[in-house]
Amino acid sequence: MRLTPVTLAVTLACWLAGSCAAAEPQAKIKVLIVTGDDVEPAHNWSEVASATRQILQSTGKFDVKVSEDAGIFDSASSLARYDLVYFAMYNAKTPTISDQAKENLLNFVKSGKGFVVAHLASASFKEWQEFKNLCGRAWIMGTSGHGPRSVFKARIKNNAHPITRGMSDFEVDDELYAKLQGDAPINVLIEADSDWSKKTEPLAFTLEYGKGRVFHHTFGHDAKAMATPSVTRLVQRGCEWAATGTVKD
Repeated sequence: MRLTPVTLAVTLACWLAGSCAAAEPQAKIKVLIVTGDDVEPAHNWSEVASATRQILQSTGKFDVKVSEDAGIFDSASSLARYDLVYFAMYNAKTPTISDQAKENLLNFVKSGKGFVVAHLASASFKEWQEFKNLCGRAWIMGTSGHGPRSVFKARIKNNAHPITRGMSDFEVDDELYAKLQGDAPINVLIEADSDWSKKTEPLAFTLEYGKGRVFHHTFGHDAKAMATPSVTRLVQRGCEWAATGTVKD
């Protein structure tokens, strides 16, 4: 086929446009980490928030902001800037957020965005039942608990899920959370046998909330626990999945 100058120019322009599009860097996942003070305090929340931010940013996939005030949920427009909320507020006695803030957070997830809840954060807003439903399982003071911190074996229960695909059982020096409460349908990814509850406990799981995705993990008492390679990988993958619905290795 004989190419005319016009046809050749159009073909070249299309090729260049495609090449440029392919070369464009992929937009980063925008993450809002919400953290804050603790009851006792039993956790160095600032240290854990900083470690979490570094874990995510080290992948090159995430753009992370940290807020120490859950009042940020009062602004729906502020939340709309993010793809994922990572909730790590370790304070079960924190005054509850406003009704508008509650509605904004729930609508954020229902609309198709991601929510991650970590360690003791599910104990927050103890009077707000729907928050417990959003978390799938929640720490209830006086019921939930754990034995002494120790090294324990975490087992991969579901290795077909994008978050845990290719992962193996691992040991971690952390608190093994037990007797979290709730009856929402959850997809357990990682579990462990608790000497404290004498039961097998879910330590990482997912659930759907509206069109959104929730990833809940109980690891991360401190930066040392977060630095466990398998926990680091779990956090990175869990956040990517919650925000996008997939994990690109």
